[in-house]
Amino acid sequence: MLTSLVLGASLAACTQFPALDHTVTAEAEAAEYPTLVPIAQLLASAQVDSTDPVQTTAAIDARLAALRARAERLRGSVLTGREKQRLAQGLR
Repeated sequence: MLTSLVLGASLAACTQFPALDHTVTAEAEAAEYPTLVPIAQLLASAQVDSTDPVQTTAAIDARLAALRARAERLRGSVLTGREKQRLAQGLR
């Protein structure tokens, strides 16, 4: 049984993966390697906050108000009084 397992694993290791062949374009192969920069420089640029909290809060509040107004409109009846009466008559 162990021999079968080792043989199966060996065969799987030799398998070709055609879906992965030739996935890198010629432009990507010809491209330059990225420039390496010190980690401190990357961390400093990642910690810079470019969002305005006042503007973000205002945008979220406006979106919230619009969603609440839409929800209120959807809470109303879909049927008119005449349609309700007709439906009630049809159920008798």
